[in-house]
Amino acid sequence: MSISKIGRYEIESELAQGGMGLIFLARDPYMHRQVIVKVLMYNRTLDDVNREFFQREAELIAALEHPCIVPVYDFGWHGQQPYIVMRYMSGGSLDDRLKTNGEVKMSEAAHILKRVADALDAAHAKNIVHRDVKLSNILFDNTGEAFLSDFGIAKSQKIVDDEGEWLVGTPAYMSPEQTKGENVDGRSDVYAMGVVLYRLLTGQLPFSSNSTTALLNAHSELPIPDVRKVKDNIPAVWQEVITKSMAKDRNDRYATAGDFARDVQEVATGKWFLRKL
Repeated sequence: MSISKIGRYEIESELAQGGMGLIFLARDPYMHRQVIVKVLMYNRTLDDVNREFFQREAELIAALEHPCIVPVYDFGWHGQQPYIVMRYMSGGSLDDRLKTNGEVKMSEAAHILKRVADALDAAHAKNIVHRDVKLSNILFDNTGEAFLSDFGIAKSQKIVDDEGEWLVGTPAYMSPEQTKGENVDGRSDVYAMGVVLYRLLTGQLPFSSNSTTALLNAHSELPIPDVRKVKDNIPAVWQEVITKSMAKDRNDRYATAGDFARDVQEVATGKWFLRKL
């Protein structure tokens, strides 16, 4: 897409193409700041379901104003194409940080996951499930503080097209109930947090496959891989946290993201072992 301006926002560069839209780095001439503008792809604008889906992202994030969630500044229409204006997170993503540095210290990881958990608990209190928690959706501002982004597939109500309810999420992070197209609640996000923790601990994802179907089946059918079989110097206690967060039965998982983050913090600081005395 060759474009120089969307609404009042002056386009500086195209950053990426997401599942449903183009993402631009732009400048707001009124506020004199860089912003992110996300625009629904032109070939999707005629699909009423996609347009409703996109507009709901703006509505959801606006309703979820929270210090750990990337804020939305504006929403509008560029001709027939809806767009969302969000804060520019110049620190990149957690995925970027891992690719650059190779690993993240567990004390830092605990802080990041605590902020993500705070964002999720606020969303879950409004009956909103994120459904796509992953490394690339954890972003950093210019001070290095973490924020949760991309509630674009979060739904407080079902969205159904002519073919039935959409199966939404990223296969490598999807809970067993998501892979089966079942109703989800906040514990599906807790499962994805467990996948993120597994990746931070081992440097790899718990399940991988070139086949999407095989990957989805792995989440619901295969046992959770032991982190110590990937790195034998990882303390066994981390497997306890992984096992609870990624339990196949959601009733066996942490009840809240905050409960998960608390245990991560206690293991990272050594308080977990004091609790066992």
